[in-house]
Amino acid sequence: MIGILGKKLGMTQIFTEDGKMVPVTVVEAGPCCVVQVKTLERDGYEATKIGFAEIKKLKNVSKPMSGSFKKAGVKPYRVLREFPMGDLKVGDIVTVERFSKGDSISVAGTSKGKGFQGVMKRHNYAGGPGSHGSMFNRAPGSIGASSFPSRVWKNKGMPGHMGSEIVTVANLKIVDVKPEQNILMIKGAVPGSVGTYIEIRKEG
Repeated sequence: MIGILGKKLGMTQIFTEDGKMVPVTVVEAGPCCVVQVKTLERDGYEATKIGFAEIKKLKNVSKPMSGSFKKAGVKPYRVLREFPMGDLKVGDIVTVERFSKGDSISVAGTSKGKGFQGVMKRHNYAGGPGSHGSMFNRAPGSIGASSFPSRVWKNKGMPGHMGSEIVTVANLKIVDVKPEQNILMIKGAVPGSVGTYIEIRKEG
C-alpha cells in the first residue's frame, strides 16, 4: 500500500480532451517525512509513520512528542499517520510522485460538523403530516414497545450530534498530478471542509 497525507484546498472543475466537464477536489499532498519505522521484532507489527504540516514553533509541541521527534532526528509535524509501506526509512520524504493519473485511491477525513440535528436530517426519517393540526411534523415518533422489550433497541436512530467523524470514501480516481506544486486532483468530493487534513491510500 502507498499512502500520503494532505490538506483539502477546495473544489473546481476541469475539462477532458473530449470536452467533458469533471468536478475535482484539489489536495495539497505532502511532502511527508518518515518519522518512525515500526518492526515486527520491536513493536509487534510493521508500519511506517509519516508526518505532515511541519510545526514551526517548538513551544506548540508537547514534551513527549518533542523527545520522540528529537530521537528520530526529524522536525516536528502536526499530523501523524501509519501506513504499511515497507520500502522507506526514517528521514525519507514521501511525495505525490508515488501517484499517477488514473490511480484508484481511498480518502479518509473528518466530515463537516452539523451540530445537534433531528431525526429527519440525521437519519432521513419521513416525519409526519405538516398540516391539519397533526402536531407531529418533524418528531421521531414511537421509539419502542412498552411491554417487550421494555427498553429502546440499541442503535435506534435518534436526534443527536451529526457529522465531525472519520469518513472514508473508496474507489476515487486521480485526474491529475502536479509534482512541482505537491498537488493531487481527485475526481469527485472528499470528506471534510476546506483545510481538513486527509489520508490518501493507494492499494498495490
